[in-house]
Amino acid sequence: MAPTPDPWSVFALDVGDGHRLHVEQSGAPDGLPVVCLHGGPGSGMAAAHRQFFDATRYRIIQFDQRGCGRSTPRGALAHNTTAHLVADIERIRQHLGIDRWLVFGGSWGATLALAYAAAHRSACLGVILRGVFLASADDLRRFFDEGQRHAPAIHARLAALAPPGARAKLAHWVPTALLAARPADQAALVGAWMAWENALDNGPAAPFAPPTGEALAAAIDKYRVQAHYLQHGCFLEDGWWRHAAAALAGLPVAILHGTLDRICHPDNARAVHAACPGSTLQLIDGCGHSPFAPAMAAALVETTGRFAAGRGEPPSSLLAINRLS
Repeated sequence: MAPTPDPWSVFALDVGDGHRLHVEQSGAPDGLPVVCLHGGPGSGMAAAHRQFFDATRYRIIQFDQRGCGRSTPRGALAHNTTAHLVADIERIRQHLGIDRWLVFGGSWGATLALAYAAAHRSACLGVILRGVFLASADDLRRFFDEGQRHAPAIHARLAALAPPGARAKLAHWVPTALLAARPADQAALVGAWMAWENALDNGPAAPFAPPTGEALAAAIDKYRVQAHYLQHGCFLEDGWWRHAAAALAGLPVAILHGTLDRICHPDNARAVHAACPGSTLQLIDGCGHSPFAPAMAAALVETTGRFAAGRGEPPSSLLAINRLS
């Protein structure tokens, strides 16, 4: 991957409802514009994601979503839904005077990219989705309840925090419990949730140190935002993605997913690919959910490079990517 470019523009954008978004631009000011959407829900933008784009050819726009990262107020749940985030993305585009841009997102960022592009298709040059999360009940069951065989001891620590009758239904209990928990109980639940996520993504032997101090406070805010979204089905209707994917027919849409992804199942990518005529699918062998695994990172760089070479014109610039399924 290329070196991470420093931002040349950093500002706060007032989007109403008491929310101000932290926005950064990097790369080439006259380059092909791309909005890079972070995951979560509840995480913040990562400078390392800029490495997936050639900084001499791309104008890279990143922002912290409502309640996330350096956006304020951090951890806020009021006026914080998927519809608000979709509107925020469009507001950023208009504020920056961008006619059309590439939309890039991974995990929850892929959910948001798909929802935004379907709602504002004419503003999109194309879409790149990585590690697709569909915000479905199946996604949550797979993550919280059906992956315990991969790290049974770590899963048991999370389950032990739930009352006996809820231990087989953590997908429902964990988000609800975190939002209702007393401050003294939030740290234990967030730590166990983070440890479980780390074990699924990196393996049960992967080191994990629970956060402390300010890092713990930030983590509690992050996971409370995530719990808020998960408790409400991410404010999306069942099967929403089928209509969204179909709406992108004719746009260049590239989907990349690791074959060993235990955070978001590869079946999600296959389903979106099947529902989106003309899309391309790359299943990256040996990769999990992280975009920084060498094979995944290389595939992302190749995909953005192919797109930049055609400046988003025409869709064949992405359709040239080998289709693997």
